[in-house]
Amino acid sequence: MLAMLADGRSAEVGVVGSEGMVGLPLLLGSNSSHVEAMVQAAGTMLRLHAGAFRRALEESAALRTLLLRYTLAFQQQVTQTAACNGHHALDQRLARWLLMAHDRAEDDEFPMTQEFLAMMLCVHRPGVTVAARLFQQAGLIRYGHGQMKVTDREGLEAAACECYGTVRRQFEQLLGSARG
Repeated sequence: MLAMLADGRSAEVGVVGSEGMVGLPLLLGSNSSHVEAMVQAAGTMLRLHAGAFRRALEESAALRTLLLRYTLAFQQQVTQTAACNGHHALDQRLARWLLMAHDRAEDDEFPMTQEFLAMMLCVHRPGVTVAARLFQQAGLIRYGHGQMKVTDREGLEAAACECYGTVRRQFEQLLGSARG
């Protein structure tokens, strides 16, 4: 999920995978959002028209409760991302972001370019290149030709700031999901 600025730049504010949904403003009673969703990897996505979604919420208290809990977990992810971007080093933020992407991938290897990472982390690409090279030299990842492979997840978790674990625990507490 991206917050768009007037000059065309954007900043990642959250990550959604099969554990969640885009369109949370509709759940909360709004018909519009100022956040843009960008698809990063291939996969299956289900689409539901707004009217059908609203009817489903009216008919199922369990669905409404689950989606409100997801909304809280996602809001906590957004909050933690803001704190992380303001207070942690690029290498820690990169590790956090790669772990979140890995959680949502169906494999240890997934599409990811350094250009995309730079956009998500609001940094210049050379910074991502240096940090990713250090992770690769440490044996945590392998990357090339638009593909990223996590080769040492425990090492990547050790390289990440506390924000990854904080959000992951919040998702587990609210949804029983290991994703965050």
